[in-house]
Amino acid sequence: MTVFWHEIKRGRRALIIWTAAIAAMLAISVFVYPQMREQMEGMNEMFADMGAFTAAFGMDKLNFGEFKGYFAVECGNVLGLGGAMFAAVLGIAMLGKEQKDNTADFLLTHPIKRSRIVLEKLLSVYAQILVLNIAVAVFAALSILAIGEKLEIKLFLLLFAAYTLMQLELASICFGISAFLSSSGFGIGIGIALLAYFLNILSNIYLASGMLLALAGVIAAFLKYPKKDL
Repeated sequence: MTVFWHEIKRGRRALIIWTAAIAAMLAISVFVYPQMREQMEGMNEMFADMGAFTAAFGMDKLNFGEFKGYFAVECGNVLGLGGAMFAAVLGIAMLGKEQKDNTADFLLTHPIKRSRIVLEKLLSVYAQILVLNIAVAVFAALSILAIGEKLEIKLFLLLFAAYTLMQLELASICFGISAFLSSSGFGIGIGIALLAYFLNILSNIYLASGMLLALAGVIAAFLKYPKKDL
């Protein structure tokens, strides 16, 4: 697992920064709720009459005036967008950065098949996404308990599981694209993350579609990278 640990070590600083930023933003959203509780009840009534907009943000199913509804929306805004950007940037850079950073020699000097390199790099992407979401979930849970709100475990876990799955799918798609790039593709990753986020808001992307696209991305990476001129 030489390549796996190399990528984990290589990306640890970015992982810490992204995790801290997302956790802090989500914690702030939780801490301001007690001061906004009354205003939230009024906003829920206002959003209830906004038709398609209400459905797009899931406010037809959640009571924005209750904490669980408020948290679900804020979690979607912070973890949905922030986590998507992290996953996309991480995935899009994974197979293209060796040429950009002139570090391909590190890989080529090890007696490892390129397919094994792809696998270990992909696993490192998944591992970093899981670490980010677990850490953010812990901070979010502690923040909820700190303001005296009830932690509804089932809803809490479902929210984080849904956004973690979305990030894994997005990372897989970008990982496949990275096999065709000779640079980090940062701008492409951000663009894909924003597009996916807004598409999800507008049409609530189906799980099966996301899984198929993710699988296509992974297959593309395994087919292209072994033939790539490094």
